[in-house]
Amino acid sequence: MSTFKNIQGKNIRSYANNAPNATAGEMWYNRAELKLKGVVALSAWTSSSSMLQAREKSSGFGTQAAAAVAGGNIPPQTNATEEYNGSGWSTGGNLNTAKQSSGGAGTQTAGLAYGGYNGSSPYLADSEEYNGTAWSEGNNLNTARYITGSGSQTAALGMGGATSTGGTSACEEYDGTNWTAGGSLNTARNYIAGFGIQTAAVAATGGPAGKADVEEYDGSSWTTVTSVSNAREIAMSSGVQTNGIVYGGRVDPGSVSMNKTEGYDGTSWTAQPTMGTARFGSGANQSSGTASAAIAAGGNINPPNTRVTTTEEYNVSANIITAAAWASGGALPEGIRYGGGAGTQTAGLSMGGDAPTRRTATNEYNGSSWTGGGALPTATSKAASFGIQTAAVFQGGANADSYNTSGYEYDGSSWTSAGALNNARQLLAGGGTLDAGFVTGGLPPSSNTDNKTENYNGTAWTNGATLNTARQSFSSVTGTQTAGLASGGSNNTAGISNSEEYDGEGWTSGNSIITARGEAAMSGLQTAALLFGGATNAPGSSTVANTEGYDGTSWSTRPSLATARYALAASKFSTPTGTDALAFGGQPPIMANTEEFTGETTALNIVDITTS
Repeated sequence: MSTFKNIQGKNIRSYANNAPNATAGEMWYNRAELKLKGVVALSAWTSSSSMLQAREKSSGFGTQAAAAVAGGNIPPQTNATEEYNGSGWSTGGNLNTAKQSSGGAGTQTAGLAYGGYNGSSPYLADSEEYNGTAWSEGNNLNTARYITGSGSQTAALGMGGATSTGGTSACEEYDGTNWTAGGSLNTARNYIAGFGIQTAAVAATGGPAGKADVEEYDGSSWTTVTSVSNAREIAMSSGVQTNGIVYGGRVDPGSVSMNKTEGYDGTSWTAQPTMGTARFGSGANQSSGTASAAIAAGGNINPPNTRVTTTEEYNVSANIITAAAWASGGALPEGIRYGGGAGTQTAGLSMGGDAPTRRTATNEYNGSSWTGGGALPTATSKAASFGIQTAAVFQGGANADSYNTSGYEYDGSSWTSAGALNNARQLLAGGGTLDAGFVTGGLPPSSNTDNKTENYNGTAWTNGATLNTARQSFSSVTGTQTAGLASGGSNNTAGISNSEEYDGEGWTSGNSIITARGEAAMSGLQTAALLFGGATNAPGSSTVANTEGYDGTSWSTRPSLATARYALAASKFSTPTGTDALAFGGQPPIMANTEEFTGETTALNIVDITTS
């Protein structure tokens, strides 16, 4: 008689609760629950951050943690490239030729896009190579067409497609320099879902009108194998010849988009979890991705024939993955705009602001609800704020004087006077702690913007280095006195995109944020920050909900706020990875809404083992 040890090579151990550091396939006895437990792998689609631009029929390549999508149809055709880091999207280098329905191969830093279609010279033969920054021209395909691709930058495969005379069975192989003819498909078709490598590829489904055909390539010839269960075209795909998936698509140009996913083991197809959003023509990482870590980016939802920015990740994992998201928190006692924020997501602080007259109110957040704290001595709004719930600073701004130098310190119950700023101003921003803080920028009485920085030691303010770009109307400053970050803001006429890093002695220009904006909020560290909300044109027009994440080098998209707003406040401190934040208040109209951001989380999928 076989035993679990004979099958798995492991004993079933007994634990007071669950096994520590359990792995997929492991079983144990949980004495507290009197149950046999185990870890089981799951297959699932989860939502991720949206793309910057809605598009369909783009070229995709790379891995789930480092993907790229190039070109596509907006309409018209675009040359824009976007890069995905596993959390969000950022702008990449532009293709030399705008196109859609191109083949894609390679990695994010060694990619290939070839063939395709545009409106002026419809069927294209050109190929371009990507180095992670810019595209350069390569040698052309032998036959101009829109095409499906897979493989690497130096060993790519282009399969089928459509030419000026209709669908084709011709395939071509790329060696990093030249394209040469490969073995022809048994069934001519376009809009194929292709995956694998040049010597072991799969061509599944296709058009016109949606097909179920599947063929395998061995580097010289194609062999017809088991068909998919759901005929379709313009589907997405990822994986290798013995472990791949096909997902989404449509049956014909007039039909409804599909959300079905099928997995391939090299012999047969089986149904997998459906996508959250039914669509076709998404960018996918079919070139170097795996079936257990795929993406779908953008695409078309029909009806109503709408191009989207939606991104989803497919994972086969022993972990339950919960996507990053904003969720509603407890509302402030009243709506507030231009207030101050400090603390953390579970120990936040709201101070001052106006509604629309200036307020003295202080409120403390415990992770679920707000309660009143000690009142400010003077009703104040548009001031800089920083610190934690029990040791915060609220400095400058507008009270009885429009351009204020005074400020206050909070000890968790009451406010006392702080040292005066050297430079009066409002609409400034700050970061750091009570005894090592800083403020910068703002609106002084003498001009529309300010570039001055001042450092605080818990007693007095001293002048520091000036910003490279003067700015006001921003609370988008965070970090510490020796590792600060300032991003966005306004020049009094429009939002700006400039981002700068502070080391306590000087400001250094960093990469720009994706969406220029003022009156946004920010939380986190110089190496892991979140920027959210704001208005793209000052003062206060074109309100946005966009969220961006910063990793110390570049900005990429994150899930948007549920409610677009500007003049909002935020918690200043976050986890070391910048995966949580608190946003509250703002307008229009003046609001009391609170939202909590939680980054992607994973937890082992522990299940009860039964005999059924």
